[in-house]
Amino acid sequence: MFFWKSKKTEELPQLNRVELDVREELQNKRDPFAIIMKTVKELGKQDMLVLHATLKPLPLLGLMKLKGYVSTTSRAGHEHWITTFVRKEYAAVLEGEQDELPETGAGGHDEAHEGCPASADSLPDETGGSPRSIHLDNRGLEPPKPMIRTMDALEKARPGDTITIHNDRVPAFLLEEIKTLGYPHEIEPQPDGSAIVTIHKQ
Repeated sequence: MFFWKSKKTEELPQLNRVELDVREELQNKRDPFAIIMKTVKELGKQDMLVLHATLKPLPLLGLMKLKGYVSTTSRAGHEHWITTFVRKEYAAVLEGEQDELPETGAGGHDEAHEGCPASADSLPDETGGSPRSIHLDNRGLEPPKPMIRTMDALEKARPGDTITIHNDRVPAFLLEEIKTLGYPHEIEPQPDGSAIVTIHKQ
């Protein structure tokens, strides 16, 4: 059962505690990604998100890092992991407990790139040179991996670069993020139901 409640934390009175439990969804093989993203979108600047899940949400940690959050995760019991997210300006509240993501790109986990050609990890970090065209084939990946790979590429791309992705379907959640970031993009639906999206990093 999902639950949402907000209250002042006793230890950190300046932050509001927002809790979300997705264990039932995961145990029933339902993807809770949409519910989690809806919750994240509604968070206030001084909200602390406490997520209850059956496993450590490694792909989500990378996505939240891109959104400006830091996190800490602890195991509370069998199939019960608690991950706390706060905005990076409040990182001090997690001091001594904050998880460090491996240096594997924004996804923070090699799994996000398994079986994926043209990973953004191969992009050089130089700041000069001509604009580049970056191609990512995200077909066959489960959410939120396509979004993580694409956001990783955008983070590493230089102004003027073009990122072209091929997804199994029109990536609604990703397009919402791209719109928020203000990047121009074009969508090309394909006959097989997949979609090619071209994003221009300004």
